[in-house]
Amino acid sequence: MPIAGSQIVKMLPRRKPCRDCGFPTCFAFAMKLASGGATVDKCPYLSQEIKAKLVDLLAPPIRLVAIGSGEKKVEIGNEEVIYRHEKTYYHPPGIALLISDRESEAKIDEKINKIKELQFPWVGLTLKADLLAPYFESGDKDKFLNLVRKVYQSTDLGMVLLSENTDALFSARDICADRNPLLYPVTKENVEQAIPKVKETPTPIGIRGESVEGLVPLTTKLKNAGIEDVVLDPGSKNLMEAIKDQTFIRRAALKQGFRPLGYPTIAFPCFIAKDGLKETMVASALINKFASIIVLSDFDQFSLLPLLVQRLNIYTDPRFPMAVEEKYYEILEPNEESPVLVTSNWALTYFLVSSAIEATKVPSFLCVKDSEGLGVLTAWAAGKFSGDSVGAFIKKCGIADRVKHRKLVIPGKVARIKGELEDALNLEWEITVGPREATGIGLFLPDFAKKLKG
Repeated sequence: MPIAGSQIVKMLPRRKPCRDCGFPTCFAFAMKLASGGATVDKCPYLSQEIKAKLVDLLAPPIRLVAIGSGEKKVEIGNEEVIYRHEKTYYHPPGIALLISDRESEAKIDEKINKIKELQFPWVGLTLKADLLAPYFESGDKDKFLNLVRKVYQSTDLGMVLLSENTDALFSARDICADRNPLLYPVTKENVEQAIPKVKETPTPIGIRGESVEGLVPLTTKLKNAGIEDVVLDPGSKNLMEAIKDQTFIRRAALKQGFRPLGYPTIAFPCFIAKDGLKETMVASALINKFASIIVLSDFDQFSLLPLLVQRLNIYTDPRFPMAVEEKYYEILEPNEESPVLVTSNWALTYFLVSSAIEATKVPSFLCVKDSEGLGVLTAWAAGKFSGDSVGAFIKKCGIADRVKHRKLVIPGKVARIKGELEDALNLEWEITVGPREATGIGLFLPDFAKKLKG
């Protein structure tokens, strides 16, 4: 549980008057520390012991762990609530594809190509799986290392390295250490062997216990050794156990502030359920129930897309409508004679309008005005889609440089802003009132495009 500023101030030296931290009083500094607005190093009079204690107390209840590097880095953990409606979830679970070294070269190539190619455009986003998981299953160390090299050279994705053989696990780590892979499993049997190797080249590690209770001595031992980039696997054998274990870990970390379980988790639907549909259902349940990495044995577009959409829906902040970026979008390769339409940036509005335009086969520009994620009529009522604000957006977005005409289509539901918008654009644009609903675009847009060219 987060520490309060009133508790922090009791640990400060409280020199008067000091202000060396940049704040007028120690209490003001303490309140900023508690809210994350300052760091402990701002106070030059804190002892190293108190600094270390404060850093530990101020750390998030679930540690943030990064796997991979660069733009393909996957961050997990750092969650603050158990239930999404309480606030929001921040870091979606990474979805990983298992590749066994017992599989044929053709199957391995197929899986590598699959994770690169199965990407789905979705309301201004691209939905895709995140990680590859090379699995040492053959018993042949060289075969496993060759698989890791192939995955490393073929993609820039992060990796989860799976090997019960500790020597093979760290040899694989050395091949792709710059990719910051997750090493799994570290257990009570090999933790002593693993600690010096991890400290030699720090990378995240996945620890596996025989139960939730079995994780505690492992995380404690690792923390005492200075290793905290840890992911937990309680060793769940079936879906019911997995839900129980994942829920217990999340509640212990967030409600009881139990630091030894304050880490993200990993789950293996690929081992819990062997049937494809059952595996997808297990994965779906664990997206809901707190797993931070979900490893699948295989997927296709029919199983992956529903999981990605479910993940997106759950990890969209419920306090704010889903929105797309304010800018003009090109639909079907428009040119200087193409129609220009404007709408709000509520994701559903954008999706419906852009899909309706695509269905007409008329290349167009769709100008999306920031309305803080509100639909057109609601945005107008809230003063976020007025003639003045839309006019300012049209002037600054650059659409005037892309078309030779000056005709702009506005949604029929806000026909009343027509005059105000023309004034805002200094009468340089002719405003046309379009359909009230996206379903009317099919009849409206082809005729409007013909008139533009005529």
